[in-house]
Amino acid sequence: MSVRKRVKKLVLPLFGKKEEPARAGAPRPKPVARKVYEEPKSPRGDAEPKAWIDEQVKGHKLVLFMKGSPLSPSCGFSANAAGILKATGFELHHVDVLLDGDVREAVKDYSEWPTIPQIFIDGEFVGGSDILTEMNGNGELQQALEEAFAE
Repeated sequence: MSVRKRVKKLVLPLFGKKEEPARAGAPRPKPVARKVYEEPKSPRGDAEPKAWIDEQVKGHKLVLFMKGSPLSPSCGFSANAAGILKATGFELHHVDVLLDGDVREAVKDYSEWPTIPQIFIDGEFVGGSDILTEMNGNGELQQALEEAFAE
């Protein structure tokens, strides 16, 4: 057999029309439904941003407004703050400001602090990542948390 015939015999079935072996009469499987990706929705729903922030701050002893989540922070400062607060062992409530731009801007007005992350303990604004690091280093953070959770 010539090379040309061997190539035709091997290559043409790959690209040419061919019948499906053994499945010619079998029913075709139903197409798989594909899940459409949806952007995460803001947890505040239709509530006004400042009112919702006030509810979060007053409804939890320890609140961290951050970029991302404690398990998946989206910036180094948020990662630092989440790491410090998780290490304390106290119950941490976090809000991902990346899910809602209105909350992201409103929390800055609420606390009168220009950056994220922001930490609130027992309804009071504490500061950002740098202040939290300082408080953790000198023992003030542990003391503040023990007082807040003692009630």
